[in-house]
Amino acid sequence: MKIVRNIILALAVLTATPTLADEVRRETIHFAAGSSGSTIDGTVKGYQSVQYALGLIAGQKLSIQLDPSNSSLYFNVTAPGADAAMYNSSINGNSTSVTIPSSGNYVIDVYLMRNAARRGDTANYTLTLYAE
Repeated sequence: MKIVRNIILALAVLTATPTLADEVRRETIHFAAGSSGSTIDGTVKGYQSVQYALGLIAGQKLSIQLDPSNSSLYFNVTAPGADAAMYNSSINGNSTSVTIPSSGNYVIDVYLMRNAARRGDTANYTLTLYAE
Protein backbone atom coordinates (compact mmCIF):
# COMPACT_ATOMS: atom_id res chain seq x y z
CA MET A 1 0.00 0.00 0.00
CA LYS A 2 2.86 2.38 0.83
CA ILE A 3 4.42 1.78 -2.61
CA VAL A 4 1.14 2.61 -4.37
CA ARG A 5 0.82 5.81 -2.34
CA ASN A 6 4.40 6.83 -3.24
CA ILE A 7 3.79 6.15 -6.93
CA ILE A 8 0.61 8.25 -6.88
CA LEU A 9 2.44 11.06 -5.08
CA ALA A 10 5.31 10.93 -7.62
CA LEU A 11 2.86 11.07 -10.54
CA ALA A 12 1.07 14.03 -8.98
CA VAL A 13 4.36 15.92 -8.66
CA LEU A 14 5.41 15.10 -12.22
CA THR A 15 2.11 16.17 -13.73
CA ALA A 16 2.08 19.42 -11.74
CA THR A 17 5.51 20.53 -12.96
CA PRO A 18 4.50 21.73 -16.49
CA THR A 19 1.67 23.81 -15.04
CA LEU A 20 4.05 25.56 -12.65
CA ALA A 21 6.60 26.13 -15.42
CA ASP A 22 3.93 27.89 -17.53
CA GLU A 23 3.52 30.50 -14.78
CA VAL A 24 7.13 31.74 -15.03
CA ARG A 25 8.09 34.34 -17.62
CA ARG A 26 11.83 34.66 -18.26
CA GLU A 27 13.49 37.78 -19.62
CA THR A 28 17.09 38.86 -20.09
CA ILE A 29 18.04 42.38 -19.09
CA HIS A 30 20.46 44.33 -21.27
CA PHE A 31 21.38 47.85 -20.22
CA ALA A 32 21.25 50.42 -23.01
CA ALA A 33 24.61 51.39 -24.52
CA GLY A 34 26.44 53.75 -22.20
CA SER A 35 24.07 53.02 -19.32
CA SER A 36 24.60 51.01 -16.16
CA GLY A 37 20.95 50.80 -15.18
CA SER A 38 17.45 50.00 -16.31
CA THR A 39 13.87 50.57 -15.18
CA ILE A 40 11.28 47.91 -15.96
CA ASP A 41 7.52 48.21 -15.60
CA GLY A 42 5.66 44.94 -15.24
CA THR A 43 2.61 43.09 -13.97
CA VAL A 44 2.07 39.70 -12.37
CA LYS A 45 -1.19 38.00 -11.44
CA GLY A 46 -1.81 35.07 -9.13
CA TYR A 47 0.93 32.46 -9.30
CA GLN A 48 2.74 34.16 -12.18
CA SER A 49 6.29 35.31 -11.66
CA VAL A 50 8.95 36.97 -13.78
CA GLN A 51 12.60 35.92 -13.73
CA TYR A 52 14.98 38.57 -15.00
CA ALA A 53 18.48 37.36 -15.89
CA LEU A 54 21.28 39.91 -15.64
CA GLY A 55 24.94 39.22 -16.46
CA LEU A 56 27.22 40.66 -13.78
CA ILE A 57 30.95 40.67 -12.98
CA ALA A 58 32.46 39.77 -9.61
CA GLY A 59 32.94 42.88 -7.48
CA GLN A 60 30.16 44.90 -9.11
CA LYS A 61 27.63 46.50 -6.81
CA LEU A 62 24.04 45.76 -7.83
CA SER A 63 21.32 48.08 -6.54
CA ILE A 64 17.67 47.01 -6.82
CA GLN A 65 14.49 48.90 -5.98
CA LEU A 66 11.03 47.32 -6.36
CA ASP A 67 8.04 49.68 -6.22
CA PRO A 68 4.88 47.49 -6.18
CA SER A 69 1.18 48.38 -6.30
CA ASN A 70 0.50 45.37 -4.04
CA SER A 71 2.24 45.04 -0.66
CA SER A 72 2.53 41.25 -1.19
CA LEU A 73 4.90 41.59 -4.18
CA TYR A 74 8.58 40.80 -3.57
CA PHE A 75 11.77 39.71 -5.31
CA ASN A 76 14.62 37.28 -4.74
CA VAL A 77 18.15 37.50 -6.13
CA THR A 78 19.83 34.18 -6.91
CA ALA A 79 23.47 33.69 -7.91
CA PRO A 80 24.43 31.47 -10.86
CA GLY A 81 24.13 27.79 -9.94
CA ALA A 82 22.74 28.51 -6.45
CA ASP A 83 19.78 26.66 -5.01
CA ALA A 84 18.79 29.41 -2.55
CA ALA A 85 18.38 33.15 -2.91
CA MET A 86 21.21 35.38 -1.74
CA TYR A 87 18.66 38.14 -1.11
CA ASN A 88 14.97 37.78 -0.24
CA SER A 89 13.01 41.03 -0.16
CA SER A 90 10.07 39.50 1.74
CA ILE A 91 12.48 39.29 4.68
CA ASN A 92 14.86 42.19 4.03
CA GLY A 93 12.79 44.81 2.17
CA ASN A 94 12.17 45.86 -1.43
CA SER A 95 15.42 47.78 -1.81
CA THR A 96 18.99 46.52 -1.63
CA SER A 97 22.57 46.95 -2.77
CA VAL A 98 24.66 43.80 -2.94
CA THR A 99 28.26 43.21 -3.97
CA ILE A 100 28.42 40.47 -6.58
CA PRO A 101 30.60 37.58 -5.34
CA SER A 102 31.20 35.82 -8.69
CA SER A 103 30.68 36.56 -12.37
CA GLY A 104 27.70 35.13 -14.21
CA ASN A 105 23.99 35.49 -14.85
CA TYR A 106 22.06 36.45 -11.72
CA VAL A 107 18.30 35.94 -11.55
CA ILE A 108 15.91 38.48 -10.05
CA ASP A 109 12.61 36.70 -9.47
CA VAL A 110 9.54 38.94 -8.96
CA TYR A 111 6.54 37.18 -7.38
CA LEU A 112 3.43 37.52 -5.23
CA MET A 113 3.35 35.89 -1.81
CA ARG A 114 1.23 32.74 -1.65
CA ASN A 115 -1.72 34.38 0.14
CA ALA A 116 -2.07 37.02 -2.60
CA ALA A 117 -1.40 34.51 -5.39
CA ARG A 118 -4.09 32.19 -4.06
CA ARG A 119 -6.60 35.07 -4.19
CA GLY A 120 -5.60 35.81 -7.78
CA ASP A 121 -4.34 39.30 -6.91
CA THR A 122 -2.67 41.44 -9.55
CA ALA A 123 0.38 43.59 -8.91
CA ASN A 124 1.88 46.27 -11.12
CA TYR A 125 5.47 47.19 -10.37
CA THR A 126 8.49 49.20 -11.33
CA LEU A 127 11.82 47.42 -10.94
CA THR A 128 14.88 49.66 -11.02
CA LEU A 129 18.32 48.07 -11.43
CA TYR A 130 21.72 49.71 -11.34
CA ALA A 131 25.13 48.02 -11.54
CA GLU A 132 28.39 49.85 -10.94
